[in-house]
Amino acid sequence: MKITKYSHACVRIERDGAVLVIDPGTFSEPEALDGVDAVLITHEHFDHLDVDKLADTLARRPAVTVHTHPEVVPKLQAMAEVVHPVRSGEEFTAAGFTVRAYGGLHALIHPDIPPVANLGFLVENSVYHPGDSFDVPEGATVDTLFVPISGPWLKLSESVDFVRAVAPRRAIALHDHLLSHTGAGVYDGGMRRLLDCEYQRLEPGVSVAATA
Repeated sequence: MKITKYSHACVRIERDGAVLVIDPGTFSEPEALDGVDAVLITHEHFDHLDVDKLADTLARRPAVTVHTHPEVVPKLQAMAEVVHPVRSGEEFTAAGFTVRAYGGLHALIHPDIPPVANLGFLVENSVYHPGDSFDVPEGATVDTLFVPISGPWLKLSESVDFVRAVAPRRAIALHDHLLSHTGAGVYDGGMRRLLDCEYQRLEPGVSVAATA
């Protein structure tokens, strides 16, 4: 498999010509969706779901399927015929990839803000994208973990503890678009000092290989 990280929270996974994209939000580059076969949406926030960008893609590729939590489905009424609701614990196939959903709620931003629904997606029992959560995929052996490192709902110690709990072979930074160049360096340095596994932050459009 080939994994390509796009801006902020968008991840593209390719294998044998099939393309799966997770969280193409407003910060991600349009080319992340080029040739896509299926899209996974972890939750409804704009930085993870750009409805207009998705509609444009479906206009060009009407066979694309979209998979997301039932609470997100109403946001996608204009494309309802291709949207498949997914619940935590379910396993399904998207673009030929086996996917299992975990979690259920967005991490708490503040007690006065009710958390929205959020699913983490484990692809081919190998690559885990948690959305905006630190939900651990219990029972899974994760090769590549995407770890959120910045946002109004987290702090560095939580990112570190999440990676330690999942115990992947490597961790790749996610949810990093809000950081300045200096801030990203500070966070990267902290993660590398505190983690026992490989850690990297990819520039948008950079690809790495992954086991399937």
